Amino acid sequence: MSKINYNKPPLSYTDQIIQLKQRGLIISNEPKALHLLENISYYRLSGYWFPLLADKFAHQFKPNSTIETAFNLYCFDRELRQLMLAETEKIEVAIRAKLSYVFSHANGPFWFQNPTNFTNPGKHATSFAKIEEEFQRSDEEFIHAFKAKYNNPIPPSWMTLEITSFGTLSILYKNLRPTHQKREIAHYFGLPDKVFETWIHSIVYLRNVCAHHTRLWNRAMSIQPQIPRSPRKQWLNNVNVANNRTYFILSMVAYLLQTINPNNRFTDKFKALLHKYPNVDTRALGFPIDWENEPLWK
Repeated sequence: MSKINYNKPPLSYTDQIIQLKQRGLIISNEPKALHLLENISYYRLSGYWFPLLADKFAHQFKPNSTIETAFNLYCFDRELRQLMLAETEKIEVAIRAKLSYVFSHANGPFWFQNPTNFTNPGKHATSFAKIEEEFQRSDEEFIHAFKAKYNNPIPPSWMTLEITSFGTLSILYKNLRPTHQKREIAHYFGLPDKVFETWIHSIVYLRNVCAHHTRLWNRAMSIQPQIPRSPRKQWLNNVNVANNRTYFILSMVAYLLQTINPNNRFTDKFKALLHKYPNVDTRALGFPIDWENEPLWK
């Protein structure tokens, strides 16, 4: 199929409303619809009314489709992202803490500087360059205090990893040589190290989706974490689910929180969110029919 140049002109808010109504979307409150288009945008909302289209090529809506339905899905997705940001923060902090503790005691405070601790020297050089950049631009008070007192070019890992991005941290862990210490960290979280590598990468991806306000509802993830074969904690009984859908990555979060906060209320909070938005179809998140019977989700 040959490509063509994009030549559609921008539409005014009023013309956007006219176009939506011509396509069959019911808009009972035009001032509210105008407000939504001004403050959220037509394009962002389109991801939530896409399932309402009967003809996705001609952009014709199903009978009785309303803009309120699309906005309701948008609100659910926004609250879901907020919930996941709060939970992934706990996971990120716990991984930083464990990584720094285990390797500092085994290999010294500056283990992350030593290329022999890593499988790929080139990747380590790239990661360490990013760490140095983050150190130089950090405005944290403890970093200023370190620079003022010590001659070392960079602080020990328990300081440095606090200002290292989660993405760089993920790459750093993946590139570590397959040692007892690397396995110890993964086992602490109840996983083999190779599986844990993919899970950290996926949690970073999830965190970025949520932080950048990208749609989490009805999303196929571009990163597919490995399915654990012999998990050490409660996992899904039914593993015949897609590992690139929201359900799987939320289950990963529930799994890791068993270690980080055994008394967590994550699953309760998620169920309360579904109760608040009863029209949300969990199948659009990749949830199987019997998901509530899973011990992990009880």
